[in-house]
Amino acid sequence: MNDKKNNNILVVDDEATIREILQRTLESEGYQCGTAADASEAITIIDSSEVDLVLSDIMMPGKSGVELLRDIRKKSPDTAVIMVTAVADTQTAINAMKQGASDYVTKPFNLVEVMLSVDRALEKKSLILANREYRLKLEEKVQQQTEEIRLTFLGAVKALAEALEAKDPYTNGHSIRVTELAVTLARESGLSTDEQEQIRLAGLVHDIGKIGVPEEILHKPDRLTEQEFDFIKEHPGIGERILRPIISDPVVLAIVRHHHEQFAGGGYPEGLAGEDIPMGSRLMGVADAYDAMTSSRPYRNAMHPDKAKSQLLANRGSQFDPEVVDLFMSLDDKKMPFCPISAAPGRKPG
Repeated sequence: MNDKKNNNILVVDDEATIREILQRTLESEGYQCGTAADASEAITIIDSSEVDLVLSDIMMPGKSGVELLRDIRKKSPDTAVIMVTAVADTQTAINAMKQGASDYVTKPFNLVEVMLSVDRALEKKSLILANREYRLKLEEKVQQQTEEIRLTFLGAVKALAEALEAKDPYTNGHSIRVTELAVTLARESGLSTDEQEQIRLAGLVHDIGKIGVPEEILHKPDRLTEQEFDFIKEHPGIGERILRPIISDPVVLAIVRHHHEQFAGGGYPEGLAGEDIPMGSRLMGVADAYDAMTSSRPYRNAMHPDKAKSQLLANRGSQFDPEVVDLFMSLDDKKMPFCPISAAPGRKPG
C-alpha cells in the first residue's frame, strides 16, 4: 500500500480558496502538500524538491495546466499529474490524459472523488516504479548470471589451452610468457588499461586453435611439408571460432585471429599488412616470435636471447612492425617479465 506520509503533493491553481481547500483536505488524509499559484511557481518547486503528484488547474493565467503537464513530463516524468477542470471543459482534460496525465477531476469538487483519484494515481505510480525496479534487478541478475557463465566457459577454455601446452614440454607456459611480454610492450607503448587487458585475454588463449591441429604435426621433429604447414596456418582462425561464442569483444577476437600476420604482408590467415593488422596482434607477434625462438622445440634448440633479438631486427619492417621491434629492443632486463630462455629438459640453447 501507498505510504501517504512519504508522498509530496503540489496543488497548482490561481484561486487561493481552491488551493487552501485542496491542501487542507490532502493534509487531513496524511499527505504532505504544498501549493503554487501558477505554472512558473510550480516548475520552480518541482526543480528544487521531489514532488510525487501535481493537482493542476487547466485554465490559469500565463501557462495553462496542459503546458505545465508537458514541462513536468520533460523535467520529472515519474511525477503523476491530475488535471482540474470545469465540467464544460472535460474534453481538454481527456486530451491531457492522452499526453500523460493520470486522471482529471471537475469543479465544483466532490472531495471524496478527488481523494480517490489521488490515491489511484499514486498507487499506479508506485506500481510503475516497483515494476521498473524489479525489471532492473532482473536485468542485473541476468547480466550477472550471463557473465558468470561466460567466465566459467572462458576459464574452461583457458584450462584447455594450458592442458594443451602441458602435454608438450616444449610449449609448456608459452601462452603465459607471451601474454606477459605482450602486455609489457602494450604498457610501454602507452596503451590504455582496457587495451592492455584485451591483449592479456587474447594472449592467454591465442594458441587455443592448435587444438584443431593434429598432434603429429605439432610435435613433428622434422621440417613440415607444405600440406602440414597449411594445417598450422589454420589455428588462428580455428581459435577465433572457438572463442567467438564466449568472448564478445571483437578486439580480442581480432588479436587472436591475426597474431601471425606479417607487417609487409604474406602472413596468415588473411595476409594483412601494416596498420591493417590490429595493434594487439602486432605486439603479440613480436612477443610470440621471441618466446618461440628462445624456447626449445622438437626441431631445434632454444636460441640465445641476443641471437633472437638479432632475428627480430633482421625481420624488422618485413615480418614485424618496426616500431614494436624498436620498443622491444628498448626494454631493459628489469622490464622483461620472464627469464629469456626456457629450454626444455635435455635441450641446450643454440
